[in-house]
Formats: sequence, structure tokens, C-alpha cells
Amino acid sequence: MGDMLKDRVAVITGAGNGLGRAYAIGMAAQGARIVVNDLGTSFDGKGMSRDAADAVVKTIKQSGGDAIASYDSVATEEGAKNIVQSAIDKYGRIDILVNNAGIIRNNPIYEVRTEDWDAMIKTHLYGTYYCTREATPIMKEQRYGRIINTSSHIGLGSVGGAVYSAAKEGITGFSRSVARDMAEYGVTCNVIRPIAAWRGAKEKIGAFEENKPEDVAALVIYLASEAADHISGCIFEVLKGHVGIFEEPPPVKHVLRKDGHFTPEELAELIPRKLTKGMSREVFPNVLPFIMRPPKGE
Repeated sequence: MGDMLKDRVAVITGAGNGLGRAYAIGMAAQGARIVVNDLGTSFDGKGMSRDAADAVVKTIKQSGGDAIASYDSVATEEGAKNIVQSAIDKYGRIDILVNNAGIIRNNPIYEVRTEDWDAMIKTHLYGTYYCTREATPIMKEQRYGRIINTSSHIGLGSVGGAVYSAAKEGITGFSRSVARDMAEYGVTCNVIRPIAAWRGAKEKIGAFEENKPEDVAALVIYLASEAADHISGCIFEVLKGHVGIFEEPPPVKHVLRKDGHFTPEELAELIPRKLTKGMSREVFPNVLPFIMRPPKGE
């Protein structure tokens, strides 16, 4: 047992399996009291069960930790209120919010059904918004808080990932602004793009199979601690043996300049030669090779 989060109260959504489960168990091992929220759906958002949340609570308690289960949905205002209120009712405060809950229903854009768009946006983007909106007034009053939101490399673009990308990049922009809104109140907000095995994978892909949820949990625990007080509005990627931070803001690569206005004809001549040289639809990069690159760094 460590004490990086001693006596802190953490609400973790989607904590019944995978990444969320690893965060809950890891934070409990560092002394935090945990609200284990999980609706108990399948990876694509079907069905409901209390089993997953209950199992994580049991594991934490058997290890000497303190945890309660929450079965509400992040995708509704009432659900988010209940999740945060459960922390207040049991522990009297909320110090840490990890917005991790999500579902996946990937299809190319021409096959995306409205109900799938709605379900994914509600769970990922609305869920992050609802829970953050509920937690921040309490954190503001406490003048302390840690918010960790979950984006994805898929947000950078991937075949069949239009809805998931929209939700995850929405979370990224949302988090940048939340960090600024809450800065004067001692509350930080950061983003992770995790790479780890997940329960909905239909095939074993090296980059995912070899990286475990516990590989991501260490960074999340650090960002949730007092030691990370100086870090806010940042975006991290994390996998086994690799922690990276994205440039902020993303730099402009090349610029065309002239006195006055460009004409469409000028741009048709200049852009392929100056800005997009070597680029084509045939070589447009997909995100998966990018996230499978060998880790480099310090």
C-alpha cells in the first residue's frame, strides 16, 4: 500500500473492467476511497449488470481498501448527479474524477446509424460533460480537485472511427477549456490517450495485446495526486514503457504568405507545391500504424 492518494475520494466511471478497473484498484492501493461506477453494459453499450462494479468493490475491500459501487449511467444528467452525490453522501467530498466510461460501435460514416451516433456521443462526450459539471462546483468550493479525461489516438483519424473520433476530440477540446476555467481554484484537468488491451477487441493486435490497463494506471494515479499540482491542460499518451506528452498547441507546419489576398488559382498552384507536397489520398495515414510505432524517448 502506498499513500500518494491517502484519504482522497475518487470517482471513476466505467470502473468495472479494463482501464477503469485498473485505476480503481491502483488508486485504492494508494489510499484513496473509491466510487466504482459502472452501468454493467457490454463494450457496445448493450444490457445492464451490477456484477462488474460489485466485483471491483469486493477486490478493493479484500485488499484493505474502501470502496462503494455506483450503477448509474453517465449518459444522463440524473445519472451523473447520482454518481457524484454518492461520493458526497458516503465520504463527504470528491477530490478526483476520472471520466473513463465509454462504448464502441465503429462503422464507416456511410453506415453510421443515428442511434449509434447518439449512444456514443451521449456516453463519451455528454458523460464527461455531465460528470465534470457536477463535480467542479464541489472542487471549486474545496479549492482542490483532479480531473482526468479519456481521449484516444482514434480521435486523430481512423477508418470506421468517425463517431468515436468526434466524441474523443470533443473531450480533448472540452478538457483544455475546463483546465482554464478551474485553474484559479486549485483544480487541474488533463487528458490521456491510452493504449491498452480492451474487452471488445475482436482480434489480437500487438500494440493493444502487449499493453495492459495497469500500464496506464500509473500515469493516471500520478495525475490524480498532489504531486501533479503543476500539470493542467496537458494531453498524454501512455502505454507499456512509454509516456509521452503532445505539443500544446499543435504547431502549424508550413505557411503561405503574400501581400494581399490569394486567388483560388494561386492556391491551386501553390498548395500542392508548398503545403501538401508528397501527400495524396493513397498515402493518407491511418492512426493504427502511428500508435504501433516503437517507443522512443528519455
